[in-house]
Formats: sequence, C-alpha cells, structure tokens
Amino acid sequence: MRIAEITEAPVKTIKPKPPLNPAQARIATLKKNVDNDRQRLQAERDRQRQQRENERLQRQHSSGTAT
Repeated sequence: MRIAEITEAPVKTIKPKPPLNPAQARIATLKKNVDNDRQRLQAERDRQRQQRENERLQRQHSSGTAT
C-alpha cells in the first residue's frame, strides 16, 4: 500500500447507540452476567488445576528425597 492510499482513506464515524428499552437492557445484562460467570468458572477451574499440580509436585518431591 502507498502512503497516499492510507492517508486518503475515508474516515468512518462511530454512531452513538440509542438507549436500550427495559426489556433489551435486561437481556443485555443477563448476557453480560453469563460471560462473567463463564470467566469466573474458568478461573476457578484453573486455580484448582494449579493447586492439584502443586500438591502433586510436593508429593513427588517429598517422596523423592526420602529414598
């Protein structure tokens, strides 16, 4: 691409979104909560997985030094 093609590109403006009606707002909130809950669930699974891995390594290390 040439510099002229980049600088002459039309500028797109972002149109503001109209406010949501109450029904749309409820649906948007529920969708947002679902996404947040999925992230929290994945974080908890990762935390538990890491905890199990640490316990496994501790058992492996303690049994390896005892012999």
